[in-house]
Formats: sequence, C-alpha cells, structure tokens
Amino acid sequence: MHDLKHLIDHIEVYRERLATRGQQVDFSTIESRAHRRREVIVAFDQLRFEQRQASDAMRSADKSSETTRALREQLKEMSQTLKNLEAEKATIEAELAESLLYLPNLPHSSVPVGPDETANQEVERWGEPRTFDFNPKAHPELGEALAILDFERGAKVAGARFTFLRGHAARLERSLINFMLDVHTSRGYQEMMPPVLVNRAAMTGTGQLPKFEDDAFKTNNDLFLIPTAEVPVTNFHRDEILDPDLLPLRYVAYSPCFRLEAGSYGQDTRGLIRQHQFNKVELVKFVRPEDSYAELDALVQDAAEILRRLGLPYRVMALSSGDMGFSAAKCFDLEVWLPAQGKYREISSCSNFEAFQARRANIRYRPAKGEKPRHLHTLNGSGLAIGRTLVAILENYQNADGSVTVPEALRPYMGLDHIAPPAS
Repeated sequence: MHDLKHLIDHIEVYRERLATRGQQVDFSTIESRAHRRREVIVAFDQLRFEQRQASDAMRSADKSSETTRALREQLKEMSQTLKNLEAEKATIEAELAESLLYLPNLPHSSVPVGPDETANQEVERWGEPRTFDFNPKAHPELGEALAILDFERGAKVAGARFTFLRGHAARLERSLINFMLDVHTSRGYQEMMPPVLVNRAAMTGTGQLPKFEDDAFKTNNDLFLIPTAEVPVTNFHRDEILDPDLLPLRYVAYSPCFRLEAGSYGQDTRGLIRQHQFNKVELVKFVRPEDSYAELDALVQDAAEILRRLGLPYRVMALSSGDMGFSAAKCFDLEVWLPAQGKYREISSCSNFEAFQARRANIRYRPAKGEKPRHLHTLNGSGLAIGRTLVAILENYQNADGSVTVPEALRPYMGLDHIAPPAS
C-alpha cells in the first residue's frame, strides 16, 4: 500500500513507474477524493474554531437574552455540520484506502523494464547440467514407475492437480522439509509453524486481498487457506512497533500451501509443478529500510544454499517490471535445471516489498528513542518449494535402470542412498 501524501505529491512518478508494470492508472478519482478530503479538513477545523468562539460568547452572555438563544441554535447547527463533515471525511478516507489497496508496488529503479518474462535478466548461474547417456524421463513417468507418485488416485480423491506421495516419495518430501529447516535455522533464521487458515486482514496485509480474492481457497466463515507461509508469518507482527535492536528479524516456516491456480498450464497440468496443494519452506525478514537490499541479496543466497548442497544446477533471474508480483519492489527468481524439459524452472522467488506490506499491515519500528515510528521493510522468499525440489531430484539424479540416487546431503534424513523400482 502506498502513502497517500507521497503519492499525491509525486503523482507523475507513480504514473510513469506503474506504467512499466503495464498498469495505465487513472489517478483522477484518487486526486479528486484527496482534494475533497483536504477541503473537508479545512472546513472542519475552521468550524471548530468558530464553534469555540460561539461557546465562549454564550458563556459570557445573559442566559435569557435573544443573543444567547441565537447562539444556542447556531451551536446546534454547527454541531450537526461538524458531524456531517466527520462522516464525509470517514467515507472519503475509506474510499481512498480501498483505491490504494488495488495499486501494485512501484518497481525499484534497478528492476529491468519490460512487459513480461522475456525481459528478465540472468544474474547468476551455478552448476553444470548433467549429461545423460540415456534419454532422461520426466518426473511423472519416473514417479509412477517407482510406484511413489499416484496422480490417478489423487484426482479420484480430491480432483485434478492433487497427488498422493507414497513410500519413498513421502519420505523424501519429509526429509526435504527437515533438511531445509535445519539449514536455514543454522544460518540464523528462527523456526515457526504458523496457522494455515488466516483471516481477511492477514491476506490484505500481504497483498493477496482484495485484488486476488478469486485465486484463493476460502472457507464459509471468511477464513482463507494460505497460499504461502509468508501470509501468517508477516502478519505475526501486524499492528506492532518493533524494537530496532531486534532488527533484522529472520523467520523460517514450513507449511502446506493452497492455490486455485485457475486456467490451463499445458504440460504443468500433469505432475507436481503446479498443484492446488503443495509444501513449502518460506523465509521472511523484517529489516530496517536502509538494509533491505543487502538483505535481499543475502536472502537469495540463503535459498540458493539449499540447491548447492543438493547439487542441483540453477540460475538466478532478475524479474522485469512486467513480470513481478503485485507487492514486490524487486524480485529474483531461482530456477532449477529440469533435464526432461531441457530448461530451468522456477523453484523460488525472493522479493523485497520495501514498506508496501508494512504499511498495509501497520508494522513499524522506532529508529531511535524519542523518534516517530516508521514503517520497516519486509522481504520473503521460498527456501524452497518442496514439491519442485523433489521433481528436480528425481529428474537430475535418475539412473538408466530406473532408480534414483539420493543426494548425499539427504542420506542422513532418508536412511538410504537410492530409490529403486519395485520388484517385478
């Protein structure tokens, strides 16, 4: 959410920078409401001044005089007018707040300008994709041959884009969760296990509502299944003023995630790449504004550390202005190599939201004793998406005999070094 005064004072900047997102915003309604709000405030303050003068005059006047009776009627009219002005101001402010909730964040000046993913820029690459001496299989084929992924029964029980993980796949998923949590907590993140149902205020605080309500799973009592642990963990500090000595705060949380993912996604409708329910380990930071871009770079490396330890080739992409999420000021995607597709696919997004979420959720800190509280900056990134990491392991570590080698870093968690096809 944007600061109204800053927006009105720099409206051309907002118009130009939002245009790089492909957003042609008509600010006329916001401008007219902001102008009327100022008029109402001026009129209210002037009338209050006049009301006080009339009250003083009535106190010194003869109680039975015509002047006193006139002043009494005047004060009654003034009181009603003040109530009307207060009500109008409240209505205008509610309308302005609603309008601001639909405006995306401004892209940082360093964000590549472009309409979509074609303008994304590669900034880092790690590892060499494996050369196979056989034709590598895609993970759905591998998972079914190993009897560890059951898409048909998932669809039978819950519908399309739900899957049963069985045996070693279930164990691998659980191992990945524990492995990622152990790595991130060893690097200074505090572990959390958040609620997976949140209220409307929480979804609004991180930017999912009101604009993207149709993309969310919702209960019949106005609670929402979380699309990511970013939502409850960011709102953990909603309406708080944080001690500056505690910053930066770094949290890591495992949670199941739920997304409607409406629409058709080609080959991604089969397999684990795009599911309605999936597991994810999320990294969330609360930082001082002056530190947030250094913290973003560190966040990317914290997420990438998981891929390095698993020996999975990846690249880091700086997203263009037209490809970033609604709340992000700057975003990097980590993309892991998938041999069966012959390309890199997103496995983590790491974003700096600057004060955008903090303003929506009213999260502040006091820079120094006696100073006015300021909105801090929030960041988050997947560390990582568990299902997509499982996909990358199956495809990158597959063998000609149909088995899959377990990455060395996971063997203490799995208790085995390979996943073999079932005996005939």
